[in-house]
Amino acid sequence: MLLQAAASGGLALLAGCGFALRGTADLPFSTLYIGAADTSELGAQLRRYVRNTTNTRIVEDSKAAEAQLQILQETRERSILSLDASGRVREFELRYLFAFRVHDGKGQDYIPPTTIALKRDLTFSDANTLAKDSEANLLYRDMQNEAVQQVLRRMAAVESKQPS
Repeated sequence: MLLQAAASGGLALLAGCGFALRGTADLPFSTLYIGAADTSELGAQLRRYVRNTTNTRIVEDSKAAEAQLQILQETRERSILSLDASGRVREFELRYLFAFRVHDGKGQDYIPPTTIALKRDLTFSDANTLAKDSEANLLYRDMQNEAVQQVLRRMAAVESKQPS
């Protein structure tokens, strides 16, 4: 009985703080064409997120779509952030740039050309080059995940079915 009271108290606290499981997002269009190659990791991730977290249906024909997600740019950059006293790299800054637009296929934009810029710092050591390369790839994948989620949130924020 004590365990049941503790569990119900915990649920009441979670409900009281506003916690709720993430449900499906409502996109303002019923069909979407994603302009990315089938072999593209980013395209596959966008399709997976739209299929699993929204009520919008992915179509393979751009003319049959109510909205089209056009990928304008996807860039991964690495620049030196700091050097040690002997001139060796100590930190890199990793940048992920993703530019896109969502339109109706007739020239009207739901979301005008938009760029999402993300960055992460990566400490570096010559002794752990392979491990740091793997870490950089994980950070890029994390930034790509974040960009996809931002795209979905921005599409969900489009207020009406009428393009701007």
